[in-house]
Amino acid sequence: MVDRSDSTALRTLLTDAESGVLLFGITPPRLSAAPERIREITAATLARLDFLDVDGLALYDIDDESDRNPAERPFPYLPTIDPATYHAEYLAGWNRPAVVYRCVGKYTEAQLRSWLRTADPDRVLTVFVGASSKDKAVRTGLAEAQALHRDVRPDLLLGGVAITERPEEHLRLITKQQAGCAYFISQVIYSADAAKSMASDYYYTCRERQLEPKPVLFTLSVCGSVKTLAFLKWLGVHVPRWLENSLRHADDTLAESYEHCLTNARDLIAFCRKLGLPFGFLVESVSIRKAEIEASVALAGELSGLLGRGKPSA
Repeated sequence: MVDRSDSTALRTLLTDAESGVLLFGITPPRLSAAPERIREITAATLARLDFLDVDGLALYDIDDESDRNPAERPFPYLPTIDPATYHAEYLAGWNRPAVVYRCVGKYTEAQLRSWLRTADPDRVLTVFVGASSKDKAVRTGLAEAQALHRDVRPDLLLGGVAITERPEEHLRLITKQQAGCAYFISQVIYSADAAKSMASDYYYTCRERQLEPKPVLFTLSVCGSVKTLAFLKWLGVHVPRWLENSLRHADDTLAESYEHCLTNARDLIAFCRKLGLPFGFLVESVSIRKAEIEASVALAGELSGLLGRGKPSA
């Protein structure tokens, strides 16, 4: 039994391919925010997380993804603090590990090399994110970044992104696994069927190739408005038509999406346990609306109960 209070617990859970890992994901404050405002936001975030039984905090690296979709972005792109900088300068009060995302195309090889050398593998894990489209100009490609990781800091636990709706995604996961990825975190899931199909394909292909499947963490995110729904679709998240209708016509869109997230979680837990695939969840909280933030915290609390880590929140 892993002691989850240990600073290296998350690393151990993932490398041992244990099921039940639970992360909470946030976007760092805007780059334009004053330091005092950043400290206020951070204090409020840590106060909420103090009551949650999570294994780590995921810090997103935001990039301009307008190349992925010619349609107008529902929310404007606003640069945020680099997640590694945010972790180093503002999150000293967080006593559990942080998964620091790296949109590798934003950085030169020298910048990535410098960060890899200085990151503390007991406190930090990472996820490398490739370009949002094949036509996007990048400073460092995903394969180059993975090779750099192997050369400079192979002891820093590396994860990869999983896009459940993408055709042949299980083959991409295996390629990333062979390049050094020890775990995967999905894009936001609103279709459990797509997630189950990818998980099944990945598990059985690993078995055919005599590979041990790595843990897959499924990302859940509440949707509090029709505009947020439009943004999810702009990002490429598949929202089944029946569910889109339900969210658009619900008296309370946030409550409707919350219940759907729980339904998907229960479905994925049962499916992965039966399949034998190591799994976990990441609850995403990227909204600035208080109601959506509180719903995300409540969702993480309920997931903790569903995973057998404690009593579900009220």
